[in-house]
Amino acid sequence: MSENSEFRFGSATGVGSMPGGDAREAAKTVVGSCEDFPFLAELPARGPGADMIGRTAGMLVELYARVEPSGWRLGDRPGRDTRRARSWLGEDLDALEEFTQGYEGPLKVQAVGPWTLAAALELRNGEVALADAGACRDLAGSLAEGLRLHLDEVQRRVPGAQVVLQLDEPSLIAVLRGQVKSASGYRTHRAVDRQVVEATLREVIGVHDGGPVVVHSCAPDVPFALLRRAGAAAISFDFSLLTERDDDAIGEAVEGGTRLFAGVVPGVDGPLSDPAGSVMGVRTLWRRLGLQPGLLAEAVTVTPSCGLAGASPDFARKALAHCVRAARSLADNPE
Repeated sequence: MSENSEFRFGSATGVGSMPGGDAREAAKTVVGSCEDFPFLAELPARGPGADMIGRTAGMLVELYARVEPSGWRLGDRPGRDTRRARSWLGEDLDALEEFTQGYEGPLKVQAVGPWTLAAALELRNGEVALADAGACRDLAGSLAEGLRLHLDEVQRRVPGAQVVLQLDEPSLIAVLRGQVKSASGYRTHRAVDRQVVEATLREVIGVHDGGPVVVHSCAPDVPFALLRRAGAAAISFDFSLLTERDDDAIGEAVEGGTRLFAGVVPGVDGPLSDPAGSVMGVRTLWRRLGLQPGLLAEAVTVTPSCGLAGASPDFARKALAHCVRAARSLADNPE
């Protein structure tokens, strides 16, 4: 088992983003729905600085970013956009603290991982940081220090929490395959060496000393083995994008004690199947891999397929409640 195997993850949680712009309403929904594994909601509908890149840019230490027509660009000093991002994060933390009084158990917070950040943040010349190995190193170091401060703050506000850090890496596959477009759009940046990718992830994952880190990617071909070697205690993914090519890597992950955050519930408004139906694919995978059914509840956390920012508030509430019921179905009827 992994070094985090003694940690008790909750059975169901969200990916991170929620609809609307009301921090108290979002925190109330999250804590009320995901009672055994709440998370710090992100509300990108508020605008730049509440989006995932802007929020994480606001956490950086001694690096600052501002909004340009082309996206977020690194600059010399904190400006209005940095202040706005930090203010909204503070508002979200206030709301979470209010609704988690006396809470004890796992609590998840999310930030963008170093490679998706490097593929999104522009340098002064307009190219993304990914184009410059030194800039990537500086960015990872700044992110690591910012996350350390953020995790300390969350722990101070919710002292009974076992804080879980989620790193969002939707661009990781594109970074590994050399598919990140240049500023002109006519070429792509060369692929980053897998060992460099792994070492940088290990550095950032290492800031959560003694606490579990989950890496989330809603892209196809999640690099399970690389993420496990980098120290991820759990891997979060869109279950519908798995193929049988992933079977061996998933089997090894489960047997090695890595938790799977299986995104099986739609992230946008639409019909929901019955809870047992939502996790039928997970049971099928388990049988195909020849894994013990009794391991299911110990190895799987049920989530939506991606963030819920694009859903209506009513559907977001239903989706989180559905994840909880689907997880209960896995636990009660693992066969």
